[in-house]
Amino acid sequence: MKFKGFGDHDYLTALLQGLFVTFLWSTSYILIKKGLQELPPLTFAAYRYMISSIFLLAAAFFRKGRINLKVKKGLPKLFLLGLFGYSVAQGLQFLGLSYLPAVTVTFLLNFTPGIVLIFGIVFLKESPALLQLIGMIVALFGAYFYFAAPLSGTEFFGIIVTLISGTGWAAYMVLSRHFLKEDGFGSLNLTALSMFFGAVVLMISALLIEGPRGLSLYEGGIILWLSLVNTSLAFMLWNHALKRVKAFELSILQNTMLIQIGILAWIFLDEAITALKITAMAIVFVGVIIVQIAKSKTSSTRE
Repeated sequence: MKFKGFGDHDYLTALLQGLFVTFLWSTSYILIKKGLQELPPLTFAAYRYMISSIFLLAAAFFRKGRINLKVKKGLPKLFLLGLFGYSVAQGLQFLGLSYLPAVTVTFLLNFTPGIVLIFGIVFLKESPALLQLIGMIVALFGAYFYFAAPLSGTEFFGIIVTLISGTGWAAYMVLSRHFLKEDGFGSLNLTALSMFFGAVVLMISALLIEGPRGLSLYEGGIILWLSLVNTSLAFMLWNHALKRVKAFELSILQNTMLIQIGILAWIFLDEAITALKITAMAIVFVGVIIVQIAKSKTSSTRE
């Protein structure tokens, strides 16, 4: 794998954009933890993604004057994407954050590449490279050290919920790649419509489980920022960066969120991180990087 030199101005700009997006996404965890002190998790997630999807749908419409997709054939697939990517992945992530520290949720979600690897084995019949297996073993070794202390019942529930959230996001990524490649959906249309369908399911679930809920000015401010800046703007910047930077290179930047959130949670949420947990996080980080490097090398060989 060859990285472009930092003398390439466009490449460096795109790289910095990607890093900025990871920072925005890292601050999301802090804002969500703050908002969860007032708002129930499903209601919080539903408001965030409903507002963001409406904004993205408007952007898609004004960009070309119409939503470009085959409605009868495309909507069921987009609904399925929304169910996995937002109703399951994001809704349960908010729920997990109501039970676990922000850094623990981020730590668990770093196993998503491993879940994608398993999906590839089961559904795509893709055999993993030896280096990928080694990376997963290293990551699991780090998880063993991170959760060395006995868990309470609520912590265990939060872990299960968060792992299901990561599984939903892994399914979303695999299906998104397939639909973008095979069905010709534009990335903006795919994201906006799948997010809207997922938000509708979240909103219905929130009403049934948590009941109707209004918003205070403080709560509304957090949701608007998360919707318009940390979701809509971040999505557009991330896709713009993808035009110049390989997805693999950006995914490495995304893994730095584990470190960013650890620092932000320590500063703003008073979440202490022990030396053992820092070591465990470093081990998992290395394991995930090994998996992604192996994946990149495998992809290059096939091409």
